[in-house]
Amino acid sequence: MDLEDQLKKLFPDHQPEKNDDEPKEEPDGLWLQEEPLLCKYEKRKGKPVTIISGYTGAQEDFKQLAKELKTQLGVGGSFKNEEIIIQGDYRPQIMESLKQRGFNVKRVGG
Repeated sequence: MDLEDQLKKLFPDHQPEKNDDEPKEEPDGLWLQEEPLLCKYEKRKGKPVTIISGYTGAQEDFKQLAKELKTQLGVGGSFKNEEIIIQGDYRPQIMESLKQRGFNVKRVGG
């Protein structure tokens, strides 16, 4: 019997308090920021691309997010200059996916 079980026996009605001082963490470990991510559409070399920028967390977390988005959409893309570049115009799907993960997202441009 560990300490947690012993405490539950002594105080059965106690509910542990949540600490709101810590930064928000998503279940898969990505840091959620207060500022919105910017989702914009551009044409590069005549081809449409969706660009996500404005992440202030760790670069490795942003790379992980890029990989998950590319896998989810089944498209190519890359991570360059602190931006996620997704091949094609997938703004609605990307914005919905990011909102479900807990991010604030802002659509930039047309």
